[in-house]
Amino acid sequence: MNNPILVTGVHRSGTTWVGKMLCASGEAFYIFEPFNIGTIGPNWMKKAFPHWFFYLCPENINEYETSLQNIIAMRYPIVSGIRKIRTLRHCGRIGKDVKNSIYARLRKKRPLIKDPIALFSTEWLANRFDMQIIVMIRHPAAFASSLKRLNWQFDFANWYKQELLMQNFLYPFRDQIREYTLKKKDIIDQAILMWNSMYSVVHLYQQSHPDWMFVKHETLAANPLEEFQNLYQYFGLTWNKRAKSVILAYTVPANVKEVSLDDPGTIKRDSKATIKTWKLRLTRQEIQRVRAGTREVATLFYDETEWK
Repeated sequence: MNNPILVTGVHRSGTTWVGKMLCASGEAFYIFEPFNIGTIGPNWMKKAFPHWFFYLCPENINEYETSLQNIIAMRYPIVSGIRKIRTLRHCGRIGKDVKNSIYARLRKKRPLIKDPIALFSTEWLANRFDMQIIVMIRHPAAFASSLKRLNWQFDFANWYKQELLMQNFLYPFRDQIREYTLKKKDIIDQAILMWNSMYSVVHLYQQSHPDWMFVKHETLAANPLEEFQNLYQYFGLTWNKRAKSVILAYTVPANVKEVSLDDPGTIKRDSKATIKTWKLRLTRQEIQRVRAGTREVATLFYDETEWK
């Protein structure tokens, strides 16, 4: 089997869009968020992780490695999936997932896991399964504006209770994370702490893994055809007419410029418009708060002109 692909980064950074577009040529098989503990009903993991953004490492892998091996092998866990059925739609989901995974194996497709929630586990996954990695980077104001619009609150106890995660990655933010577990903060403050914490880890990855691909959402959105062609070449995927036509259809200016709150996962958009939506969603005061609050980490990825 060719190297599996992992598309990660922070949530709301374009990982769904990128994962789907990398599957457009028909060579890769899209697997949705095994680390997502909010999925109700059948899913790819036999046993759910205990926390959001679970940190996998050699010390805690025993309970999960077999499930992850089966995911990489594109073998859907039918028995555990049946046990999780709660509605008729769940029956349909299992049937579709089983059928698609069997087809993918027969066609020898490459597994592509799209999962921003796996960000902290990326090193272990890459080493264990020889995965090719793409990490999406998104402007802090764009990230904050998306969380604000969807009102996606986060319980920071999911991080604070993971001692290995705090010890190995998030120790610079330990006191602040603890404070946020004790007193609920507004969505902008939450976004600032999440962005700083997660992209400080991404910066560490950049220093230690020069073979991984790190891509700004804004760069892809501004010139999708050329940039996706470069990604296809990097991952050893075939850039064909099918891929080009799909990516063009999902990024042209004729598409919607703003997603509906009823369907925040929409990826068929005017890609260039997504670069600037934060300027409409956030107030001037909120932009200033995000800029000041993320300054130390953001300067590692964005210069002053990208705030104008």
